[in-house]
Amino acid sequence: MNYFPMMLQATTPNVTGGPPPWMQFLPWVAIFVVFYFFMIRPQSVKAKEERKFRDNLQKGDHVVTIGGLHGKITETSSEWVILESESQVRFKVERSAISKDTTLHAYPPTSK
Repeated sequence: MNYFPMMLQATTPNVTGGPPPWMQFLPWVAIFVVFYFFMIRPQSVKAKEERKFRDNLQKGDHVVTIGGLHGKITETSSEWVILESESQVRFKVERSAISKDTTLHAYPPTSK
């Protein structure tokens, strides 16, 4: 059996009116769109909300760190906050170590 004619048939362009060559990229574009809307975009929206929450922290707010430490903010900076625990122990924490979800669960916002 001679495989050379079969290899030539596989490499010749389709002139019989088949689908255009760009159609083979359509599934890849669809996969990228699905990944973007179901994975990439929700993560960026969540990161933006976390950043906004951390930027709006003020003196007197009760927060919970990612490690589970509860405290009240006594001083703030652009990069860190000083938390005071119930036993009046103060500790310096990076703003990025404050958890939005855990804080809102432990200390829900009061409606005024």
